[in-house]
Amino acid sequence: MLKQESQHTEWKETWRDDYLRWVCGFANAQGGHLLLGVNDKGEVVGLPDAAKLLEDLPNKVRDLLGIVVDVNLHTEGELHYIEVVVQAYPNPISYRGHYYMLSGSTLQELKGAALDRFLLGRHGRTWDGVPMPQFSLADVSAPAMARFRQLAQRSGRLDAETLAESDANLLDKLRLKEGAYYQRATALLFAADPQRFVTGAFVKVGYFESETELLYHDEVEGALFHQVKNTLDLLLTKYLKAVISYDGIVRVETFPVPRAALREALLNALVHRDYAVTAPVQIRVYENRLRIWNPAVLPEGWTLDTLLGAHSSSPYNPAIANAFFRAGEIEAWGRGVERIFAACAAAGTPKPVLRYQPFDMWLEFPFDPAYLKVLRAGQGQSEQVEAQVTPEVTPEVERMLRRVNGEMSRVELMSALGLKDEKHFRVHYQQTALALGVLEMTVPGKPQSRLQKYRLTPAGRRWLARQA
Repeated sequence: MLKQESQHTEWKETWRDDYLRWVCGFANAQGGHLLLGVNDKGEVVGLPDAAKLLEDLPNKVRDLLGIVVDVNLHTEGELHYIEVVVQAYPNPISYRGHYYMLSGSTLQELKGAALDRFLLGRHGRTWDGVPMPQFSLADVSAPAMARFRQLAQRSGRLDAETLAESDANLLDKLRLKEGAYYQRATALLFAADPQRFVTGAFVKVGYFESETELLYHDEVEGALFHQVKNTLDLLLTKYLKAVISYDGIVRVETFPVPRAALREALLNALVHRDYAVTAPVQIRVYENRLRIWNPAVLPEGWTLDTLLGAHSSSPYNPAIANAFFRAGEIEAWGRGVERIFAACAAAGTPKPVLRYQPFDMWLEFPFDPAYLKVLRAGQGQSEQVEAQVTPEVTPEVERMLRRVNGEMSRVELMSALGLKDEKHFRVHYQQTALALGVLEMTVPGKPQSRLQKYRLTPAGRRWLARQA
């Protein structure tokens, strides 16, 4: 009996041209051996046409797949069987226009986002580095650039001279442009509404009473730097309750998830997610736990154990990761997961649970039973902390906020402001307000909808109330 089947070995009793899919799958993965004349128990049953196959197969593989394989004849007793040895190829290999790959011991046809990832990787490209002709400098959000400059100045990872450059020059120095076009990463990092360019580029947060019972939810949109900040603020002000205690006369607010761990988890989910998948990052909050999901792809050869152990930095979105590194938001040493676990250990909260399935990453923060006991006692020892965040409102946005009355269309807003230049309104008023989180769309899933209107967010209303 031959060796057990594995991701590198496949047995077939006879030959059919359809088995070229397996040859294709081996070539696109790590190579492998296709054994003909062997049954599914690993027993040699022989090939009556072995001599002819020995001559025909190399030509057939070459003509239909464009690759060269070794075809070897073997004998066991009086029975002949054939071994087709397939090398791994650095370029993508297709069979009749279809791409196949071995995943474990399963042959899979690559389609959709998986095919995009495969083809980009084989050509030395990453999804976030692909040029985006429809994105221009006019789509860059002034508040997003200002936020980046503020963070980068504080981090010291970009010098003052570089930060003083024009937006166009700064984006060039961040290597976010290829030829005449900006990369996809630019739209995610610096567009006021990234969803105009990348479907699903937002965060969905919901509070669940059970796995199926949703009580309320929110969506956080805008440039990625604002998404991190605004999602963290939303979780700490609306979704998580702080247990209040006192150290002498100093009030201490203790959340079920340490702020540092939560922030690092958000950064990991947004910076390293697979944006080819159109589903948003999802955060589910329950009474006793918080769970973050994002579409993800581990580097080739990595497992969950690799991710949990000491590992090198291998960002899935290197252009996005570089911008966040320059802003001082992440480190460049592959320590994100380690920092999450260390923050929880330092705060004495339960150890997070990290799970990975192909294309799905789940990070769950269980809540400490002692924290839950205080909450359930219901004696005023816990409370939600009101937002302390003051949006960095520009004079143009302030002027618009004071004129928003209920739900208003773009035309109605421009009329109320006495503006006629649509581009000026979009860049300095509409996109800026959306990025700051003080204005929201009534139809967020369809930014270009003819029924689209705009209204103040709770943050926008709070900002106006503070100015009264």
